Amino acid sequence: MRLFKRHKDDARRTPAVFVVGMNRSGTTLLRMMLDAHPQLTIPPETHFVPDLIKAARKDDATAEDALAAMKSAREWDDFGFSDEEMLGRLRALPEIKPGPVVRTFYEAYMEQQGKPRWGEKTPTYVQKMKLIQRALPEARFVHVIRDGRDVALSVLDRTVRDLSAADVARRWRKKVTKAREDSPQLEHYTEIRYEDLILDTEPVLRRVSGFIELPWDDAMLAYHERSGERLQEMARALPGDGRAQELSVERRMATHAMTTKPPSADRVARWRTQMSADQRAEFEAVAGDLLAELEYPIGADAVERATARIEAS
Repeated sequence: MRLFKRHKDDARRTPAVFVVGMNRSGTTLLRMMLDAHPQLTIPPETHFVPDLIKAARKDDATAEDALAAMKSAREWDDFGFSDEEMLGRLRALPEIKPGPVVRTFYEAYMEQQGKPRWGEKTPTYVQKMKLIQRALPEARFVHVIRDGRDVALSVLDRTVRDLSAADVARRWRKKVTKAREDSPQLEHYTEIRYEDLILDTEPVLRRVSGFIELPWDDAMLAYHERSGERLQEMARALPGDGRAQELSVERRMATHAMTTKPPSADRVARWRTQMSADQRAEFEAVAGDLLAELEYPIGADAVERATARIEAS
């Protein structure tokens, strides 16, 4: 198996933002904001990048192997590439290696959208950051963290599985903790809070822009004016694939519907009014210590403190 080796040009590559986090944490919102910039495009969730990296690092890897790894994700048809087009690009590479084959996909998408820079937003890559960094040293990871109780509400609102608040708490705790444990081994990693993105949008976006070396553009604040059009790439059902159930086009569109609207404070600390006392106790029993570590309010005066934060914005 071939080891990852950094190319001499890696240090000079344009930074590539990777937006990651627990699902239902606001990663799509940040994607739409950044994608509204005239210099940057971010495709719908890819889901195949870790598999593509693993396929391309084999000594005998071929262009066909790389394409098969891309097509292994049920989201592949969202991007509109024919087999012939992608194979032609892959076969033009001097050698099949992880970095070049992954960039080949993003560069094709970038050209399709007519923009000079690309990024990525697939929440589950929050657990694959070290793997991605080895293949793409230009990757800059933005970890979006949201109050886990609001994550739980959003997940439970939409899931077709039999989940409890405690189930979501375990997943939220595992993903946030793993990312923070991995972060010292990453060359470019930062965290933002969903709540700050909603309540203090421009300062947070300016910080992210600086982190990825993207010049500021006011178009990012008007993201909602074009997000409906951008979502049309995903306007098709996702087939069941053994790991996930079939997802109808209606459910896919509904999942991201809030990104077609400006930021709204009523999306912050929903748990105050929409989470039952039992659900809140269940969640906090599993992940209350992490909520406290992240300085989310817990305890008897939690509702009052969360409300004060919103009113002060």
